[in-house]
Amino acid sequence: MAISSLLKKTQVDKDLLSQVIIGTTIQEINASNVAREAALRANLPETVHAHTVTSACISSLSAIDAAVNAIALGKADAIIAGGCETFSDVPIRLSRSLRAKLIELCKMKGVVNWLSWLCSLESTDFKLDIPAVKEFSTGELLGESAERLCIAFNITRQESDAYALRSHKLALDASASGKLLDRTPVRVPGAVNFVSEDNGIRVSNPEKLAAHKPCFLRPHGSVTPGNSSFFTDGAAAALLMAEETALTLGYKPKAYIRELVFVSQDPVDQLLLGPAYAIPKALSLAGLELSDIDVIELHEAFAGQVLACLRALDSEIFCQRHLRRNRLGEIPMEKLNLLGGSLSIGHPFGATGVRLLTTVANRLLTEDGRLGLLSVCAAGGQGCCAILERSS
Repeated sequence: MAISSLLKKTQVDKDLLSQVIIGTTIQEINASNVAREAALRANLPETVHAHTVTSACISSLSAIDAAVNAIALGKADAIIAGGCETFSDVPIRLSRSLRAKLIELCKMKGVVNWLSWLCSLESTDFKLDIPAVKEFSTGELLGESAERLCIAFNITRQESDAYALRSHKLALDASASGKLLDRTPVRVPGAVNFVSEDNGIRVSNPEKLAAHKPCFLRPHGSVTPGNSSFFTDGAAAALLMAEETALTLGYKPKAYIRELVFVSQDPVDQLLLGPAYAIPKALSLAGLELSDIDVIELHEAFAGQVLACLRALDSEIFCQRHLRRNRLGEIPMEKLNLLGGSLSIGHPFGATGVRLLTTVANRLLTEDGRLGLLSVCAAGGQGCCAILERSS
């Protein structure tokens, strides 16, 4: 759906496309290369190569990175890169023990062996293996990691709730005023009506947010359903071209990707601090200061996680100890996530990175900015930051 909408919007010649690269996190086992299936469903030529990448919440930015590299190396002139996630129908597996027994059953012959197999079944075999949002290496839930950050950076429950309320208010205003420029109505197969509005934007009030109970650190934790991002289905796609190709075809680029960096750090104590590492690195490589940036978008996994990243970047102790540099400084709230974010719009893991990328590009145009920055944390203690420059 996202690719079809992009093709319609840009009117790009399908024969010019070299690749489709899509990022996703929870893969559908019957369509493991979702990029190829999406390309075919969007009626792209069969000759367009497509592949899928995965890197948790920065999966679609990994797709963007692959596209940028292919174009920079002269291997492609035009690529569609994006991401998708379907949380409404995640693959739920049978238990490992039952899977093993079913494989054995396929090899058995005769009624006696089949009856023997039936007798071998135990009640524990029927426990389902449901995907969880936890670290494979540590077994820790992401919300538990967010609580750890709130404690480390002295983020209070009231601060988290206030930031979440801000996200929902800004998203509601952006939605009502038509500022979410790339949102496309879709019709789910089998449904009658189109879905044209995000259904997670719910402006509450401090009293209702305060009534939510902590999910991970009871009874005094800070992370609640009210200040956490929610799972949702979603997809995003962007068209990338070599500058010469775009200008020759008469396109006016929205923005240029000036820097794109990936980082990794401690997956225990700093699991969700990717932006605190990626932003200074990207700015340094681009020869820029934080004050040069006009538009900023940060992924909102949890309100406390966003505030912890902001506090880390403004901390002399953190920056000296972990980044070996002076503090970056305070990120101005008047530049940050002015159209809402993952807390209010939702977080389809594989798509969020490209949503942020296009949001920065659009905001640079509507807010008359020159440079924009986006950054995302990801499972495994990883992160990404991209710097965009508006086309003149």
